[in-house]
Amino acid sequence: MNPADEILDIVDENDEVIGQAPRGEVYARGMRHRAVFVLARDTQDRIFVHRRTATKLVFPSLYDMFVGGVVGAGESYDAAALREAEEELGVSGLPAPVPLFKFLYERGDQTWWSAVYEVRCELPVNPQAEEVAWHDFLPARELERRLGEWEWVPDGLAAYERLRESGT
Repeated sequence: MNPADEILDIVDENDEVIGQAPRGEVYARGMRHRAVFVLARDTQDRIFVHRRTATKLVFPSLYDMFVGGVVGAGESYDAAALREAEEELGVSGLPAPVPLFKFLYERGDQTWWSAVYEVRCELPVNPQAEEVAWHDFLPARELERRLGEWEWVPDGLAAYERLRESGT
Protein backbone atom coordinates (compact mmCIF):
# COMPACT_ATOMS: atom_id res chain seq x y z
CA MET A 1 0.00 0.00 0.00
CA ASN A 2 1.16 3.52 -0.78
CA PRO A 3 1.94 5.31 2.53
CA ALA A 4 -0.09 8.33 1.35
CA ASP A 5 -3.19 6.09 1.30
CA GLU A 6 -2.87 4.90 4.93
CA ILE A 7 -5.90 6.01 6.96
CA LEU A 8 -5.14 8.09 10.06
CA ASP A 9 -7.28 9.34 12.91
CA ILE A 10 -7.74 13.12 12.93
CA VAL A 11 -7.68 14.50 16.48
CA ASP A 12 -8.49 17.77 18.21
CA GLU A 13 -6.40 19.84 20.63
CA ASN A 14 -7.33 17.38 23.42
CA ASP A 15 -6.24 14.33 21.39
CA GLU A 16 -9.84 13.19 20.89
CA VAL A 17 -10.63 11.53 17.53
CA ILE A 18 -12.83 13.76 15.37
CA GLY A 19 -12.49 12.01 11.99
CA GLN A 20 -10.30 10.01 9.63
CA ALA A 21 -8.47 10.76 6.39
CA PRO A 22 -5.71 9.32 4.17
CA ARG A 23 -2.17 10.27 5.24
CA GLY A 24 -1.50 12.22 2.02
CA GLU A 25 -4.55 14.40 2.65
CA VAL A 26 -3.68 14.78 6.34
CA TYR A 27 -0.22 16.10 5.45
CA ALA A 28 -1.44 18.29 2.56
CA ARG A 29 -4.14 19.95 4.69
CA GLY A 30 -2.14 20.15 7.92
CA MET A 31 -4.66 18.07 9.86
CA ARG A 32 -3.78 17.15 13.47
CA HIS A 33 -3.08 13.44 13.91
CA ARG A 34 -1.03 11.12 16.15
CA ALA A 35 2.60 10.00 16.04
CA VAL A 36 5.01 7.97 18.14
CA PHE A 37 8.70 8.56 18.84
CA VAL A 38 10.77 5.68 20.21
CA LEU A 39 14.29 6.22 21.54
CA ALA A 40 16.08 2.90 20.97
CA ARG A 41 19.14 2.10 23.08
CA ASP A 42 21.45 -0.87 22.64
CA THR A 43 23.06 -2.99 25.37
CA GLN A 44 25.82 -0.37 25.76
CA ASP A 45 23.22 2.39 26.28
CA ARG A 46 24.04 3.97 22.90
CA ILE A 47 21.19 5.64 21.00
CA PHE A 48 20.05 4.53 17.55
CA VAL A 49 20.47 7.46 15.13
CA HIS A 50 19.60 7.41 11.45
CA ARG A 51 19.21 9.54 8.36
CA ARG A 52 15.86 9.26 6.64
CA THR A 53 15.68 8.36 2.96
CA ALA A 54 15.08 11.05 0.35
CA THR A 55 11.72 9.45 -0.52
CA LYS A 56 10.06 10.05 2.88
CA LEU A 57 6.85 12.13 2.73
CA VAL A 58 7.93 14.29 5.67
CA PHE A 59 11.46 15.50 6.49
CA PRO A 60 13.30 13.57 3.74
CA SER A 61 17.07 13.07 4.16
CA LEU A 62 17.18 14.53 7.68
CA TYR A 63 18.69 12.87 10.75
CA ASP A 64 16.60 11.51 13.62
CA MET A 65 17.38 10.08 17.05
CA PHE A 66 13.99 8.37 17.23
CA VAL A 67 12.32 5.61 15.27
CA GLY A 68 8.60 5.89 14.92
CA GLY A 69 5.90 7.28 12.75
CA VAL A 70 2.20 7.89 12.51
CA VAL A 71 -0.43 6.05 14.51
CA GLY A 72 -2.91 4.31 12.22
CA ALA A 73 -6.67 4.77 12.47
CA GLY A 74 -7.98 2.92 15.53
CA GLU A 75 -4.45 1.96 16.64
CA SER A 76 -3.21 2.69 20.17
CA TYR A 77 -0.06 4.68 20.82
CA ASP A 78 1.49 1.62 22.53
CA ALA A 79 0.77 -0.69 19.58
CA ALA A 80 2.08 1.89 17.10
CA ALA A 81 5.29 2.38 19.14
CA LEU A 82 6.09 -1.34 19.08
CA ARG A 83 5.11 -1.75 15.40
CA GLU A 84 7.12 1.25 14.26
CA ALA A 85 10.18 0.35 16.36
CA GLU A 86 10.26 -3.20 14.99
CA GLU A 87 9.64 -2.03 11.41
CA GLU A 88 12.27 0.71 11.40
CA LEU A 89 14.90 -1.26 13.31
CA GLY A 90 14.18 -4.35 11.22
CA VAL A 91 13.74 -6.67 14.21
CA SER A 92 10.98 -8.71 15.79
CA GLY A 93 10.50 -9.61 19.42
CA LEU A 94 11.33 -6.24 20.99
CA PRO A 95 10.08 -5.67 24.53
CA ALA A 96 7.16 -3.26 24.77
CA PRO A 97 8.46 0.31 24.53
CA VAL A 98 8.12 2.24 27.81
CA PRO A 99 5.96 5.39 27.55
CA LEU A 100 7.75 8.52 28.80
CA PHE A 101 5.49 11.50 27.99
CA LYS A 102 3.17 13.01 25.40
CA PHE A 103 3.16 16.48 23.85
CA LEU A 104 1.47 18.43 21.09
CA TYR A 105 3.93 19.25 18.30
CA GLU A 106 3.00 22.34 16.32
CA ARG A 107 5.12 24.04 13.68
CA GLY A 108 3.49 26.05 10.93
CA ASP A 109 0.84 23.84 9.33
CA GLN A 110 2.30 20.67 10.90
CA THR A 111 0.62 19.47 14.08
CA TRP A 112 0.43 16.09 15.78
CA TRP A 113 0.07 14.59 19.21
CA SER A 114 3.37 12.92 19.94
CA ALA A 115 3.85 10.03 22.36
CA VAL A 116 7.50 9.50 23.31
CA TYR A 117 8.81 6.07 24.33
CA GLU A 118 12.07 4.29 25.05
CA VAL A 119 13.04 0.71 24.26
CA ARG A 120 16.11 -1.47 24.81
CA CYS A 121 17.13 -3.24 21.60
CA GLU A 122 19.42 -6.18 22.27
CA LEU A 123 18.91 -7.62 18.79
CA PRO A 124 21.02 -6.95 15.69
CA VAL A 125 19.24 -4.25 13.69
CA ASN A 126 18.46 -4.41 9.98
CA PRO A 127 16.66 -1.14 9.16
CA GLN A 128 14.29 -0.88 6.21
CA ALA A 129 16.19 0.42 3.19
CA GLU A 130 13.13 2.42 2.06
CA GLU A 131 13.02 4.23 5.43
CA VAL A 132 16.65 4.50 6.58
CA ALA A 133 19.55 5.70 4.41
CA TRP A 134 22.22 5.49 7.17
CA HIS A 135 22.25 4.36 10.81
CA ASP A 136 24.45 3.77 13.82
CA PHE A 137 24.22 3.53 17.60
CA LEU A 138 25.90 6.62 19.07
CA PRO A 139 26.94 7.33 22.65
CA ALA A 140 24.88 10.18 24.16
CA ARG A 141 27.93 12.47 24.14
CA GLU A 142 28.44 11.88 20.40
CA LEU A 143 24.76 12.52 19.71
CA GLU A 144 24.95 15.79 21.66
CA ARG A 145 27.99 16.83 19.59
CA ARG A 146 26.16 16.08 16.34
CA LEU A 147 23.10 18.17 17.30
CA GLY A 148 24.84 21.31 16.04
CA GLU A 149 26.41 19.67 13.00
CA TRP A 150 23.69 17.62 11.31
CA GLU A 151 20.25 18.68 10.08
CA TRP A 152 17.66 16.98 12.32
CA VAL A 153 13.95 16.39 11.87
CA PRO A 154 12.31 19.25 13.79
CA ASP A 155 9.70 17.11 15.57
CA GLY A 156 12.31 14.60 16.75
CA LEU A 157 14.53 17.45 17.92
CA ALA A 158 11.58 18.93 19.84
CA ALA A 159 10.92 15.54 21.46
CA TYR A 160 14.61 15.10 22.31
CA GLU A 161 14.80 18.55 23.90
CA ARG A 162 11.77 17.72 26.06
CA LEU A 163 13.38 14.40 26.97
CA ARG A 164 16.59 16.13 28.06
CA GLU A 165 14.61 18.70 30.09
CA SER A 166 12.73 15.92 31.87
CA GLY A 167 16.00 14.25 32.84
CA THR A 168 14.68 10.88 31.63
